[in-house]
Amino acid sequence: MSKRDYYDILGVDKGSGDSEIKSAYRKKAMKFHPDRNPGDSSAEDKFKEATEAYEVLKDQQKRQMYDQYGHAGLGQGAGGGFGGFGGGQGFEGFDLSDALRSFMRDFGGGSQGGGGGSVFEEMFGGGGGGRQRRNRGEDLRIRVKLTLEEIAEGVEKKVKVNRQVGCNTCASSGVAAGSSKTTCPQCKGHGQVRTLSITFLGTVQQVTTCNSCRGTGEIIADACKTCRGEGRVRGSSEVAINIPAGVSAGNYMTIDNMGNAAPNGGESGDLIAIFEEVEHEHFERHGDHIICKLPISFTTAAMGGSVSVPILGGTAKLKIPAGAQPGKTLKMRGKGIPHLHRNGQGDQLVQIVVWVPTKLSSDDKILLEKLELSESFVPPKANKSFFDKLRDSLGV
Repeated sequence: MSKRDYYDILGVDKGSGDSEIKSAYRKKAMKFHPDRNPGDSSAEDKFKEATEAYEVLKDQQKRQMYDQYGHAGLGQGAGGGFGGFGGGQGFEGFDLSDALRSFMRDFGGGSQGGGGGSVFEEMFGGGGGGRQRRNRGEDLRIRVKLTLEEIAEGVEKKVKVNRQVGCNTCASSGVAAGSSKTTCPQCKGHGQVRTLSITFLGTVQQVTTCNSCRGTGEIIADACKTCRGEGRVRGSSEVAINIPAGVSAGNYMTIDNMGNAAPNGGESGDLIAIFEEVEHEHFERHGDHIICKLPISFTTAAMGGSVSVPILGGTAKLKIPAGAQPGKTLKMRGKGIPHLHRNGQGDQLVQIVVWVPTKLSSDDKILLEKLELSESFVPPKANKSFFDKLRDSLGV
């Protein structure tokens, strides 16, 4: 799968400053940190993805290489990749332990940016009296089909998504009218349970979601009849997805908070839109270039001329050189697919196909017979093979 754009991952513009990038990363990292989402492999992948993007965009040299060459500029020999991570193997070796070290390096020590507490106090409620952890809804995935014309221009797609939505009867609380929630006696309202185990490496602390309250920190005695205490019901939403020009099959976009609503009023999951390309009638895509075959007449191939050629979104004129041979490829610069998140676009490659008529009138045949007598219409003799020359020399 193609890698996502680093600016898209963090939700920042290309011209964003260091403080904006750091703030955006911190928000993403706090949302998807493995300790906040135990056992959630999707959240772990997003945490690693956000950290990788942050490591590139916070470093001016790596960021310059990425802006100029994209992901290809960050491999071995093109800037060195993540110095100190993955054994010098660039980004391919960037794993969860690397991501956690990066996060701890910049956010693990003390208070951050006027928040009044450390990052761990935000995640786990401090030493004992913080707010409980809130549930998060599941992410949803959909596939969005795109034509080459839509890919070339960029497009807004409106899709209907079947999803869990907040219950209107209880305002997503899951509690029946006139009732209330009580603090979970097992986790004391924290939503998480800490356990200590002693190993040969020392004492290890493990934080897990409370089974009694499913991480909410609260118990519902009298549940809402509509949602049966879930705080959410089945529904649907129309989502507008603004797709930039130049995407490829397998690329995807994340639409925040448009996945399933969380139980009991937590944070909704995300919607992940994966792109697919619809096969085109005339064009074949190769990267950001497109290829098409152009049938031309024998006379146009022989004498040359200007012909009209289909391009994405219309037509354009193409000059055919005299004597164009079947299979010759002509280039139309800048008529291909725009490059994703950088200036310029690919080319259109036109392969010449000489059309041969299948039905001839008697007059047509007379004209062609006359042309065949001209030396200009006799193909050059093929070079003699070794055995032909040998026979000639022997007089055979």
